[in-house]
Amino acid sequence: MTTPRTDSGALGDPELGGGDQPDADPLGAAQLVEPGAVTLVVPTFNESENVGELLRRLTESVPARLPCEVVFVDDSTDTTPDVIRDAAQDCPFPVTVLHREEPVGGLGGAVVEGLRGAGSDWIVVMDADLQHPPALVPELVAEGERTGADLVVASRYVRGGSRAGLAGGYRVAVSRAATWLAKALFPRRLHGVSDPMSGFFAIRRSAVAGAVSNGALQPLGYKILLELAVRCRPRAVTEVPFAFQERYAGHSKSTAREGRRFLRHLTELRTASPLARMVGFGLIGLTGFLPNLLALYALTSAGMHYLPAEIVANQFGVAWNFLLIEVLLFRGRRAHRHWADRVGRFALLANADLILRIPLIALLVGTAGMTVLPATALALLLTFVLRFTATEALVYLPRPGRGAARGRTRA
Repeated sequence: MTTPRTDSGALGDPELGGGDQPDADPLGAAQLVEPGAVTLVVPTFNESENVGELLRRLTESVPARLPCEVVFVDDSTDTTPDVIRDAAQDCPFPVTVLHREEPVGGLGGAVVEGLRGAGSDWIVVMDADLQHPPALVPELVAEGERTGADLVVASRYVRGGSRAGLAGGYRVAVSRAATWLAKALFPRRLHGVSDPMSGFFAIRRSAVAGAVSNGALQPLGYKILLELAVRCRPRAVTEVPFAFQERYAGHSKSTAREGRRFLRHLTELRTASPLARMVGFGLIGLTGFLPNLLALYALTSAGMHYLPAEIVANQFGVAWNFLLIEVLLFRGRRAHRHWADRVGRFALLANADLILRIPLIALLVGTAGMTVLPATALALLLTFVLRFTATEALVYLPRPGRGAARGRTRA
C-alpha cells in the first residue's frame, strides 16, 4: 500500500512554490499544467547520498527551460525521505515524496505509482543515482514535441551514446544479453528501441493513462520501460543518445535476484496473449511425455501390469506439467486460488482428457469413417484446445470480485 509522506513536501506545498495542492485524481480529470511541462518520476531505495545532489542538478538544468515537478516514490529503509524533504526547501519547483510501506512490484511498481501521481503532459522516468544526466531532461521532452512521438528513450546504443558507466565487463555482457533477448521476443513492439533496458525515458501522460487507471500494468523488477513499451504500445518512438554515467554514491541495486525477476517478467509479458499462452501450454505438455515414459518404464520393469502403470505414470506427467505451468505460464495468477485447489482442478482436467479422448477417437472412426491415425491426431488437437481453455478458465482465472481488486493493488 502506498502512503503519502505529508511531512516531506507535497505537490503544491507553499514552502516549495507549488500553490494549491491538486485533488487526488490518478491520471483522470486532474487539470494539467501548461503544455510542455514535465513530471519527473524518480524511484528511490536507500539513495540518501544521491538525492540532494540530484535535486541540485535538476534545479540548474530544468526549470529555466520548462516547468517541472518531481515525484519521488520511495521504498527506502534509510533517511532518504528526510533528505529529500530538506533538499526540497531550496528547489524552485514542487517536490513530492510517496513512501511505500510495501514495495509491490519493485522499482517498476514504484514508477507506476509515480505515473499515477503525475500532473503534467510529459513524464520523465529516471534513476536517483545520477547515472542518468539531469541536464538531458529538457532534450527528451523537446525531441518528443518536435517529432510527435509518445515515447522518447535515452539510449546508450545509438550514435553519440555510451555505456561507460557500466562497471566491469560482466555488467556490460549482461546488459547486452538482456537487450538482445528482449528485442528477440518482442521484435515489433520494440522496433526502433535500441535500448529497451534503459531506465531513462520520457513518455506522454496520455499514452499511459488508460493502462494505469485500469490496472493493466503489472511491473516486476526494474525494467519498467519494457513493461510500458509492450503493454501501452506507444504510437511513435524516438531516441536521444546519452552517456551512462558512473554512480554518484552508494551501491548498485542490480543483483542476480533482479536478473531472475527480469526473466520472469519477460515470460509474463510474452505469454500475455491467449495465443502465446496456448503455444506455451502445448510446449510444456510435450515435455511431460518424458517423465511419463520414464515412470512407465520404471513401473513395468518393477512388475506392475501395464494398464495400472499407464494410469500411475500419467500422474508423473501431470505433476511435471503443473509445476512448469505454475512457474512459467500462470505465475501471476496463482494467488486467485489456494494451491491445493489448483492442484486438484488441474489433475482432474488432465485425467479427464484421457477419458474423453478414447470415446472421441471411436466416434471419429466409427461415425465419421476416419482411419485411426487421423482420428487420433484430431482427437489430440481437440482435447488439447479444450484442456487449455478449461485450465485457464477453471484453474487460473480469478473468481468473481477478486481479480479487479487485486489489479488495483498491483497497479
